[in-house]
Amino acid sequence: MKIARIDSHSIKVPFTFGGNPTGYGGRNWTTNNILLVRVETDTGLIGWGEAFCYGCTDAVRAALDHMIAPIAIGRDAGDIGRLSRDLQQMLHLFGRYGITTFALSGLDIALWDIAGKAANLPLHRLLGGAGRDSLPAYASLLKYRDPERVAARVKQALDQGYGHIKLHETEEAEVKAAREAAGAGVAIMVDTNCPWTPEEARHMTLKLRPYDLHWLEEPIFPPEDFTAIAKLRAGTGIAMAAGENNCTSFQFREMFAAGAVDYAQPSVTKVGGVTEFQKVAVLADAAGVTLMPHSPYFGPGFLATLQLMAARGEPGGMIERYHMDLEASLYGELVTPVKGSFVVPTGPGLGCDPDPEVIKTYAA
Repeated sequence: MKIARIDSHSIKVPFTFGGNPTGYGGRNWTTNNILLVRVETDTGLIGWGEAFCYGCTDAVRAALDHMIAPIAIGRDAGDIGRLSRDLQQMLHLFGRYGITTFALSGLDIALWDIAGKAANLPLHRLLGGAGRDSLPAYASLLKYRDPERVAARVKQALDQGYGHIKLHETEEAEVKAAREAAGAGVAIMVDTNCPWTPEEARHMTLKLRPYDLHWLEEPIFPPEDFTAIAKLRAGTGIAMAAGENNCTSFQFREMFAAGAVDYAQPSVTKVGGVTEFQKVAVLADAAGVTLMPHSPYFGPGFLATLQLMAARGEPGGMIERYHMDLEASLYGELVTPVKGSFVVPTGPGLGCDPDPEVIKTYAA
């Protein structure tokens, strides 16, 4: 079974989140951008993947269409591990992390979707897991920079059945407001997105300690300064989480060796797809670190995360859900938790194909 065709499809779905336009990479964010990777084999099987593309859609799409597809077409669609290694080696000149690896991730996810369809098994069964019917969700709030709005969204998330809530804030006032709104029994996590030097991080972490954080995420720039994160973890007693910006499993190994984190956060759309995610999971288990995937997505990457965590068949990891209201969904209600948990789809491959009408309507 050979790879016969690789196509990319970009869509932009408007959303609201109860605040003013937030941003990343110097841009305001008003649409959820999804870069779909469609792979077709010479036997007619079709698989869908997703490449991380927030703020970089054109670059990732170009890498997929012009660098990766010409090499991958004609290769064995079932020999996913070998193809993953070959592509990483052949393209390493262009960087081991970032645009190229995002695109490789999308291809890898699509090939695993095909593998499941070829075997007529959902991916979690194909991977040998006992499987779970549902997985706990946590609400990942966007950035508000406003204590009152943070408190309101925390209360809304609690009313929707979430028991764990993550903030994207960097000031004490918003964290305090969240804790007061949630009460003492709700887990609060804070993702700061690498804003501080090690000295600044220590100062701010001690200020946040009274609010009983479940974890503090990516407090230091650069994110690969694992020695500094480990020192912060040891010196403050607050659990640390990181990994969405790690370069393949090799950098996770370095992070674990440094004793930097309590929670490892591989992103299947950024780290190298399903193939690389599985390697990270093995390393995390060996290091005694809880796997807590980074998954603020609404495309095949989200379904791949559900399948990977369901395959583990054990409690512990939660599934991140961006707390936004989308105008449309590629997968209907699958991206919406019910009573605080996501249903794991049981169809072959990733469990469900994206809605072609949504792809057509929101094409970008």
